[in-house]
Amino acid sequence: MSLIEFHLDSRSGVPTYLQLVQQVRHAVQLGILKPGDQLPTVKEVVTALTINPNTVLKAYGALEAEGLVEGRRGQGTFVASGAPAPVVDDPGAIRAALRRWLERARAAGFGDDAIAALVAEELRDESRRVA
Repeated sequence: MSLIEFHLDSRSGVPTYLQLVQQVRHAVQLGILKPGDQLPTVKEVVTALTINPNTVLKAYGALEAEGLVEGRRGQGTFVASGAPAPVVDDPGAIRAALRRWLERARAAGFGDDAIAALVAEELRDESRRVA
């Protein structure tokens, strides 16, 4: 079993390969994937998501160009030893708070799109305040 399971959002407007890249980046940032961890094989991703193998190869190539992963001939693709450390040691408390917030938002009638819009707006506002 892989440490990461990719999911695609066909409505996002984000190219498939970039969705894969973003998910690996996020998994490394959150400490879900650590240096030395193996990514799913191209075949596993193609089978799970029903996408073209070249799409997975493009994503893994982009991640390798960033220095986030390294391909090992005949073995697979692994998180590089020089990958950045997670932003927090244990994101569990933050995730729990986020789950509670999501429950409150849903109870208030917010759907996925409204929640995403709210979060995006707050991120923009926060980046303006910090800048």
